[in-house]
Amino acid sequence: MSDKQNLYGPRRLFLAIALLAAGMTYAQNALDVRTVVQKEQVEVGDDGETTTTLVAAERVLPGDKVVYTITFTNAGDAAADNVVVTNPIDSSLTYLDGSAFGADMRVEFSADGGQSFAAQSEVRVTESGVERAAGAEDFTHVRWTLEGSLDAGATGVARFAATVD
Repeated sequence: MSDKQNLYGPRRLFLAIALLAAGMTYAQNALDVRTVVQKEQVEVGDDGETTTTLVAAERVLPGDKVVYTITFTNAGDAAADNVVVTNPIDSSLTYLDGSAFGADMRVEFSADGGQSFAAQSEVRVTESGVERAAGAEDFTHVRWTLEGSLDAGATGVARFAATVD
């Protein structure tokens, strides 16, 4: 990777993080969705013990771990059925294997730009005419599907982590 490519990815990611961290909100079918992007900060104390905390992702560098937290609230008067949350994984990021979760949610992945989704173990990619299992570096989107309904006023949380390329 050239130095130009290495600098471009984090710079573009910084702009995306700045927009998301600003608390972007939208309503669709009375669902209020907010995305917050943070990065892991590791500190070593005087005693040599390390502490890891999440802080605002104001500046990220290659190798940094970023955590996306998507909070969704049913702002309607009735239970919401078929709640699906989809988040793209920026091309300057690599999904951190095993990091996606959400309580009572089915997690699926896409390696084709969000055209199709499947359980992580079932996602396949074709490279040079050879099909293989997709790896974390192949994922372009994460999708969470709530198993059941989301009561009026209830909130759910979905999360995943990635490293900055």
